[in-house]
Amino acid sequence: MDERRLKESFARAAAYGDQVPLFFYSHLFLDHPETRAMFPVSMANQRDKLLNALGRVIADVSNHDALVPFLQGLGRDHRKFGTLAAHYPAVGASLLATLAHFNGTEWNDDLARDWTEAYTTIAQVMTEAATADEAANPASWAATVVGHERRTMDIAVLRVLPDAPFRYTPGQSVAVECGARPRLWRYYSMANAPRHDGTIDFHIRIIDGGTVSSALARNVSIGSRLRLGAPLGTLTLDTRSRRDIVLAAGSTGLAPLKAIIEHAAGLGDPPRVHLVFGVRTAAELYDLADLEKMAAQWPWLTVTPAVSAEPEYRGDTGTVADVIGRRIPLAGQDAYICGSPAMVTATADRLHLLGMAPDHIHVEDFGWSES
Repeated sequence: MDERRLKESFARAAAYGDQVPLFFYSHLFLDHPETRAMFPVSMANQRDKLLNALGRVIADVSNHDALVPFLQGLGRDHRKFGTLAAHYPAVGASLLATLAHFNGTEWNDDLARDWTEAYTTIAQVMTEAATADEAANPASWAATVVGHERRTMDIAVLRVLPDAPFRYTPGQSVAVECGARPRLWRYYSMANAPRHDGTIDFHIRIIDGGTVSSALARNVSIGSRLRLGAPLGTLTLDTRSRRDIVLAAGSTGLAPLKAIIEHAAGLGDPPRVHLVFGVRTAAELYDLADLEKMAAQWPWLTVTPAVSAEPEYRGDTGTVADVIGRRIPLAGQDAYICGSPAMVTATADRLHLLGMAPDHIHVEDFGWSES
């Protein structure tokens, strides 16, 4: 399997943008119409997920330590759709047909072999993870909303209680579906470490065109029923490291980092943690009061709000990257970053420029598409 050829052929196909998932799903549904029922009526948002997932796989194709956990999480998560091992060959055939179509005359037998080998490995890892998960966990969890608080015009905090034990690692995310939007899922990070009472907090920000986020923030109320997929994601605390930590949060990208703080609090000797919580305006500091209570309780935690679009703000102004560059000595620290794609990229780039080792930087692009 030639990694260079894989990346080049994927880049050629990805250059066609929305045409790629449109071709893929059309091919899949025509050849295997039974798979159509696994997807929402509107495929507009689902299409983004194909290129996002493939891009992640190809980017990490040589980094097994990152790729394998990602694929295992996808395999467990896809159980909520009713995905079976028998579906993977159909998806693989449509994937190869799509890549061949958009690579045109560049497609050849060598590329076909490379992609067949790559997809076979991907499908095997995902299938094995799903099969192993069947013995221990349901395909999805029903849950009840037990708390709902609107913090700003476009941000709500939900507290939910799953019907059955729901095990996850702080920093992970989960797909959420509500009854008003059947078969439409959006990924949210758990905003707390596991609790004895089993409740989970989610920070919901309404996004443009986001039918799930809008329903969760505006229409869901106490007593509403939700469905959760399997937890996934690798933005989790490296408890083997003895380094101090800087956390960089953009808006509701705070959620998994807050869970990581609570995880650190449960350690016998917590590292020093400095959280920079970045927003555009001071009114968007929706969870600052709770963060300040945590900092008052735990002397190893420092919280710095950063406001980027209000020069008159009486505190730190600028982007998260700006504030980290001004305030925090980064030598010997680990960094965890979560927020919009632009915020994550800008902050990671700044940390690189400031000399932080790449393997000390852990990122999560909080730009999950609704599915």
